[in-house]
Amino acid sequence: MPPPCSPQRSDPGVLSHPAVTGGMSEDSPLAWEQLETETVYQCEAFEIYNERVRLPDGTEAEYDFLSEPPAVVVVPFVNPDTLIVIDEWRETVRRVNRGFPAGTVEPGEDVATAATRELREETGYVADSMEQLITVEPSNGVSDSRHHYFVAYGCRPAEDQDLDVDESIRPRETSLEALRRALAEGELIDGRTVLGLSYYLLHHGNAGEG
Repeated sequence: MPPPCSPQRSDPGVLSHPAVTGGMSEDSPLAWEQLETETVYQCEAFEIYNERVRLPDGTEAEYDFLSEPPAVVVVPFVNPDTLIVIDEWRETVRRVNRGFPAGTVEPGEDVATAATRELREETGYVADSMEQLITVEPSNGVSDSRHHYFVAYGCRPAEDQDLDVDESIRPRETSLEALRRALAEGELIDGRTVLGLSYYLLHHGNAGEG
């Protein structure tokens, strides 16, 4: 079982963020100067940092944000008309959530391998092929999260699920049309799934084969 989350104070210092693509560089006149960073909360899944920063006008202020490893989200097709979704209990909102398989990239793991692994672990399905779809920063006002989206083609059941101790997941197949309708009617509200399905439909239309 993973260790419980607990508050933690570390020696203050300057945190070096990994370089990311997109947006403006750190030499922009809009950039904040990072003066000091302290880890105020840490668990296996994420950390929360408190930063002291200097704003462009010279004002010093504090800023808190959540830091977590990159994640993958898989849009899995069984055939052109059928996808796999998972029903998963989400304690934060205390209900079952309908969405696509997703999970954290492990240390030293490339994102394509992580997508293949998460699909297999959460659903028991394997894919004939994977295609990278898009990478997004879903909430970069409060978190440094990066989500790498993949489309999996030719998915088929191959083995039992291999779930983490804190995962309550049941996979099922559904039609692309049913999922599209749920999206249009506002019934599909999982953010990662809404973005993945919308982007896929925008750029790939009805085709569900690689």
